[in-house]
Amino acid sequence: MIVSLMVPCDEYAWKSILSQVEDTGADAVELNFGCPHGMSERNMGAAVGQVPEYVEMVTRWVKQASKLPCLVKLTPNITDIRLGARAAYAGGADGVSLINTINSIIAVDLDQMAPEPTVDGKGTHGGYCGPAVKPIALHMVAEIARDAKTPGLPISGIGGISNWRDAAEFIVLGAGSVQVCTAAMHYGFRIVNDMLDGLSNWMDDKGFATLDDLCGRAVPNVTDWKYLNLQYDVKARIDQSRCIQCGLCHIACEDTSHQAITASRDGKRYFEVVDEKCIGCNLCMHVCPVDQCITMERVDAGGYANWTTHPNNPACQAEPGAASLTRVIEGD
Repeated sequence: MIVSLMVPCDEYAWKSILSQVEDTGADAVELNFGCPHGMSERNMGAAVGQVPEYVEMVTRWVKQASKLPCLVKLTPNITDIRLGARAAYAGGADGVSLINTINSIIAVDLDQMAPEPTVDGKGTHGGYCGPAVKPIALHMVAEIARDAKTPGLPISGIGGISNWRDAAEFIVLGAGSVQVCTAAMHYGFRIVNDMLDGLSNWMDDKGFATLDDLCGRAVPNVTDWKYLNLQYDVKARIDQSRCIQCGLCHIACEDTSHQAITASRDGKRYFEVVDEKCIGCNLCMHVCPVDQCITMERVDAGGYANWTTHPNNPACQAEPGAASLTRVIEGD
């Protein structure tokens, strides 16, 4: 049982509540430095999490006042999630949990001219969560997992986890545990049993005996944009036997991409990719309603170059010998 706490940024207040939590027999505490609404106006939640110095200070208070392990729950409403994690690490935290909810206004009542939900004609921002925040959470978990300044810092992943696959994605990006809220609200606690069964079956299929075998397996393959292979080239391919001639691929490419899909052949409705124009953005694949009708095929020769060594990068041109793309491709 991990007790999640949100307390004003006052040393006595934290020490007082910690002694009460210890008396309950709880196994650990989670310091909520993430809640973005209501509590932050009272110097709690995100008001602490957005200031790394406060994160480190309060974490240190907690570790000095209690023997309970503590997780620091981080706010995503910050420029760089690693700053909060580094502060928690410096304060002695036993781990971090992320992400908390994201500042948002979900809708506007156009009759009352106020944000929804309205309270006596007024509204304000809230904390957005659920499946829509999962991509943001995955990114932030990966950023901490590969940060050299927080080596080995345990991570508890939060954000839109609704099934076993979601849980697996967080785990392979470095989360040693995951937390579920929105899915439990929708389906009840039994959804966790489905997640456990699905994850266990998948691990058996893949040959993973324990979560330790799985945790962080994808982290080495997370990199910065500048290190991606500029020689990697894919083109869209349309399986004409599966195509239902809906034209969504053509509309998407024609109006918002590279005009690389023709709409007709011999006077008939027919969609075909023009390789010379296709840049492999895969937009057409995502808008296609038929599974596996549009796929991406690799067409390059297998060379390698990244932006740090590419001759079109002005920084590389200033360095003797850096302008030869051939040398880069050959691995020199």
